[in-house]
Amino acid sequence: MKKLLLALSLLFMTTLCPALADDQQDAIKFFNDYVNAANTYSPVITTLYAPNAKIIRQVVKPDGTTANAYTDTKTYIKQMKLGQAGAKLRHYKNTYTDVKAEKVANGYKISSLRQPSGEDYKLKTYMVVTKQPDGKWLITEEMMQTKVQTFLKYAEK
Repeated sequence: MKKLLLALSLLFMTTLCPALADDQQDAIKFFNDYVNAANTYSPVITTLYAPNAKIIRQVVKPDGTTANAYTDTKTYIKQMKLGQAGAKLRHYKNTYTDVKAEKVANGYKISSLRQPSGEDYKLKTYMVVTKQPDGKWLITEEMMQTKVQTFLKYAEK
């Protein structure tokens, strides 16, 4: 019986673990594709979000405390499209470091530090990416810290 359990365990490990590793690598590749699309102002970026994604802007106040501002995907994509034109003129880009992918219930949580171009500080960010039945990955949750104080008008009270 022990040998059978050991054999089944080994079979499980050799078949399932590579699949999980492949999904994790695919999730990180999806994140890298997202970063490339964002930094090249590609219209493709708007197709990377689930229609009902949870979007959080965490405003870092001057005193270091934070406040969360939530928006729906449709509004966020509209704002993104408007912001891309100005960002492109300024050659604005984000650099991401300390990228980590962690398995969560509905996909992978990819955490990193984001450094806006021209700034010397880094801000926390994460996104949850979920593999769809058709194999496509989508952002189902995104949190980005920002120092843009105007987002406070949308923050939770």
